[in-house]
Amino acid sequence: MASTSDFRPGLTIRMDGELWTVVEFQHVNPGNWRAFVRAKLKSLKSGKVIEIRFRAGEAIDIVRIDTKEYQYLYHDGSSYVFMDKETYDQINVEEKLIGDGAHFLKESETIKIMFNGNDIISVEMPITVELKVIETPPGVRGDTATGAQKPAKMETGATVNVPLFINEGDTLKIDTRSGNYLERVKM
Repeated sequence: MASTSDFRPGLTIRMDGELWTVVEFQHVNPGNWRAFVRAKLKSLKSGKVIEIRFRAGEAIDIVRIDTKEYQYLYHDGSSYVFMDKETYDQINVEEKLIGDGAHFLKESETIKIMFNGNDIISVEMPITVELKVIETPPGVRGDTATGAQKPAKMETGATVNVPLFINEGDTLKIDTRSGNYLERVKM
């Protein structure tokens, strides 16, 4: 059984039936008192970060996490279908595991999927994607000083607010975490 002396950043542990990743830790030995380990843990399910104290040498349950690269193929209504880039096996992933970034998935996009055995723990989307604008109203000439924005429909079907100078056919860099426009890609 592993103990707190095995802590290192990126280590995944099971605590209270939930999986946590060690973000950072510090071994503290306060004079006459017992030594302890102060750790920041991030939940793999919710992304919430907590700070917790463990007794020095306390037993912990280390979980082995495998990360593999997959290629997005298509959306079949209730789930998304991905292909393993090495073995060409296909798997279905539920939309709730992907989150809001699913609206920005483009065919043949590469993502990372984390497994605990055969169970999918989480899906790691690329932070930014480049998408083409397929539909947006024309901007009004001279109305650029206000920083106004207009909706633009992207090639994946997602709608993003963009500056008025963006036109149909432009390729944009989009942040998948927030869904915000970052910049226009120069061709």
